[in-house]
Formats: sequence, C-alpha cells, structure tokens
Amino acid sequence: MTRQLAALVLFCVIDTLGFGMLVPLVPYMADRFGTAPQYITPILGSYSLCQLLAAPWWGRLSDRYGRRPVLMSSLAGAGVSYLLLAGAHNIWWVLASRLLAGCMAGNLAAAFAYAADVSTPQNRAATLGLVGAAIGIGFTLGPPLGGLLAGGDPHTANFTVPALASVCTSLSAILLVRLVLPESHSAAQRRAHPGGPRRRSWRLLRERPTLALLAASTLLVTYSQSILESIFAIWALHRYGFGPRTVGFLLFAIALPALIMQGGVVRLVAPRVGEARLASGGALLYVAGLVTLGCAATLGATVIGLLLCGVGLGAYNPSAAALASRQSAEHDRGAVLGTYVASASLARVLGPFTSGPLYAGLGPAAPFLIGACVSLPAVWLVRRARRALTGGEIP
Repeated sequence: MTRQLAALVLFCVIDTLGFGMLVPLVPYMADRFGTAPQYITPILGSYSLCQLLAAPWWGRLSDRYGRRPVLMSSLAGAGVSYLLLAGAHNIWWVLASRLLAGCMAGNLAAAFAYAADVSTPQNRAATLGLVGAAIGIGFTLGPPLGGLLAGGDPHTANFTVPALASVCTSLSAILLVRLVLPESHSAAQRRAHPGGPRRRSWRLLRERPTLALLAASTLLVTYSQSILESIFAIWALHRYGFGPRTVGFLLFAIALPALIMQGGVVRLVAPRVGEARLASGGALLYVAGLVTLGCAATLGATVIGLLLCGVGLGAYNPSAAALASRQSAEHDRGAVLGTYVASASLARVLGPFTSGPLYAGLGPAAPFLIGACVSLPAVWLVRRARRALTGGEIP
C-alpha cells in the first residue's frame, strides 16, 4: 500500500467514524422530542436531499481545485453540523443539523475520486474496495461506539457526548488531510482539462449509458438500504424495546460482514469472477437478507437477516463503484463519481421519506419486504451493464 493510499484509508476511517456514531441516535432524539415515526424518517432523509444536490457540485469542484480543499471544506461543515446536534433542544435544531451536514457532504465523492487517481485500471476495484472497507470500519465501529457513549436506556440517553466526539473526529480528519495527505489531482491535470468540471450530471448519464445503468442499480439497492437504516431503530424500539446501545450493536451485524467483504473477500474474488458478477450476487444476497428481516419472528432470525444484508452490501458496493469508475477519464473522474454518488443520495432521500409512512400504514414488515422487491431489478441492471462493457462500449 502506498503512503497516499494509507493516509486516505485512515482519513476515511476517522471521517465515517464520526458520522457513524450518530446513526443510531438521531431517531431516538426525534422520538424524545415527541416526533411520530412517519416524520422521523423524513428528517433523516433531509440529509440525503441536501447531499443529492451538493455531491455533483463538490465532485466538479474537486476536479477544478483539487481533492484536498474539498475534503477539508466539507469536513469543516460537518463539524459545525455536529455542534448544532450537540446543542439541540428541539426537533428543529436536529433538522437544521441534518440539512447542513448534507450540504457539506462532499468528502466521500472526493475520497473515491482520490482513490481512483492513485490507482491503475487493473487494481482499481481492489483500491476502491479498500477505501470501501475503510468507510466500513467507521460505520462498523461508529454505531456501537455512539450507543455506548449515549447509554442503553432510550429515555435517559445522553446525545451531547457522542455529538461532541464526532466534532473531534472531523477536526482530526482535517488535520490528517492538511498535514499528511498530498494532492492527487495536480494543477497541471486541472489546467489540461478546464472544460471537464462544467459538465452536468444528466449529460454524463445521457452520454454514458453504462454509467446510467449502474447509477440506476445503485439507486435501487441504496433505496432499500436507506429504508432499513432509517426505520431499524424505530422498529427495534417498538419490537424489542431496545435502546441506542443495543441498536448500535445490532447495526454492527451489518457493518462487520460488509467490512470483511470489502477489505478482503472482494480484493480476492473480483479478479477471478469480475466486478459485475460480484455486484449482482451481492444484490441477491441483500434481497435475501431483507426478506429474512421482514419475516423474522425471533431475535436470532433478525441477526441472520442483518448478516445477509451486510455480506450482500459488502459485495455489491465496491464492485459497482469500480464499474462506474471505468466510465470516467482522468479529467472528469470527480464529476463522474460525484454523479454516481448522487444516485445513491437520491435513494437516501426517497428511502427515509417513504419508510416511516410504510411502517405506520402497512405494518412493521412492510419496509423490509418492499425494499427487497425494489432491489431485485438491480441484478438485471448490472447484467445489462456487464453486457455493454464486454461489448466494447467506451466512455
């Protein structure tokens, strides 16, 4: 592993650790302020709505001005949003925090672009899988750590301490970028392609049909994932009476197998079977996990469903991202990956805005089962993308 890649991996761990610590807490904060489930999940979706609008813009900025300024600017904004959350005394403060955090969420698109910059086409899937594993470490350790800092009782949980801890992780990540991480997109490369950053997301999708197929597939998978993530804490509270600590450790059951897949299995399997087969197989496993959750009658079945979801997502996400990166050139990689990430952001808007109403209107199993039905066509879309790639389509 090169020094650049090692620093990027550490950055992704620290960054997503801060975000992950708050994942199991926001629904409990909203519930404490008397917010109904059908309104809690849209508050979670407000983050992704702003991210959807901001991610392509951040990607184009990283193509024009470099990856490091975007990483540091977006991290500073995230730190301010965590401060707002730490001081929240009503639901409007929580909403303001989520809106600001979404607007400043340019770090992941820039991080993936950085990883693509420092890798070759032959090892890009492995490199993106390593970055995905680093992100997975943050999301693996973040929820249980946030739950431990908040406490196990949903009525007395402390939300200020985890939010302030997230501020500290943002500051640490900024220092890491400033002191250790070199720029991967040089000034010469930016000057050589001054027109690249001006291309709009819809034009990229129209010009590159394979990218559009992969973006659509990721939209479907991420939509169901956002349903799962946004409703799970509420579902666990009502079903088992679990507080933030227990929910954090249950979310660990998704994050850990995803981490193992992205950090090791994908790097070994992708060169043998190909990213497209790995992505479609991962989508099928994820569907099986959602069906298991929807039909689960015991805690054991719930854990099995979460494990299947984690393995499926761990296979799908880095493989699909590697396929998407093939649709970029050196000068527009940030814009292409920003557009690809924007498809996931759109899904993360739609999921929370629908999961609460589905849960309240159709019952506790409905979000999981509907998510499984929505994710299934992703297998067909990835296979179509694979046929386009093997047929010689060049971005």
